[in-house]
Amino acid sequence: MDKLTHYKSVSELHEKSGYPPPANPLISLMTCKELMSYSLGESRFTGDFYMIALKKIKSGYVLYGKTKYDHENGSMVFMKPRQIIEVSNVQFAEKGFVIFVHEDYLTGHNLHSLIKKYGYFEYEINEALHISPAEEKIMWELYDKIRTEYDQNQDEFSQEIILSHIDAMLKYSDRFYKRQFIDRSNNVSGTTVKKFQEVLTHYFEKGIQKTKGLPTVNYLAGELSLSTRYLSDVLKQETGKAALDHVHLYLVTEAKNQLLGTGDNISEIAYQLGFESPSYFTRLFKKVVGVTPMQYKEQFVA
Repeated sequence: MDKLTHYKSVSELHEKSGYPPPANPLISLMTCKELMSYSLGESRFTGDFYMIALKKIKSGYVLYGKTKYDHENGSMVFMKPRQIIEVSNVQFAEKGFVIFVHEDYLTGHNLHSLIKKYGYFEYEINEALHISPAEEKIMWELYDKIRTEYDQNQDEFSQEIILSHIDAMLKYSDRFYKRQFIDRSNNVSGTTVKKFQEVLTHYFEKGIQKTKGLPTVNYLAGELSLSTRYLSDVLKQETGKAALDHVHLYLVTEAKNQLLGTGDNISEIAYQLGFESPSYFTRLFKKVVGVTPMQYKEQFVA
């Protein structure tokens, strides 16, 4: 495997990629010309910066997280600091842009904490954002405003103005992702909720919990070929509940069935469901139902 290079600055990334130095060492804006071929950095790399990119790739190789990017993977991708990235010999089908923002550039601005709340920076590259022509127009308008400010002689207002436009770009992205979730949930192939429930049911039908314990969101997302953050955000959009909430509801439903349909005691039910201890099972049951497992059973047993 190729060595992993870490870039502490945007300037260093530019230098290793053969690009001119950025106007500001903490932020870089690049417009990708039509059919322009390029690579980034030296093979595999990480950096102390965020990346926001609008691009439709014709050919080449991009790896972010665990999956490759191809032309079906959408228009916009978002990468967080210290995530492993590989980019080589990329050709674009259309004009695109790339913005690198060092995390230090956000210091003192509310975007420093807000950006961490945007779940799509945790998504895999195969969960990129698909945007419509109208949505793409909005993104280009914001990019052009950032570019105009960036190319001027920067003063004490520049950072605030640039970050306000980046903030708007991220807010629009959040809105567009929610639209994408809705569009995909209406797909005839079935909703993410349905597929998630099938994987969850299969886990318990096969008795996997008896050897591996309770199913984790990471495991369930992996079975669906999704990142944990993307899965939870899709479920939240479709049902109002995150992935872990669905797991808890499933466990409680199964527990209720066993409490009323078998003679097993609380400890036996807890271990059969994969809980490490009866006390953890009791706490979760009470949190979801409002009463303990024993109190719930007593309500139905004369």
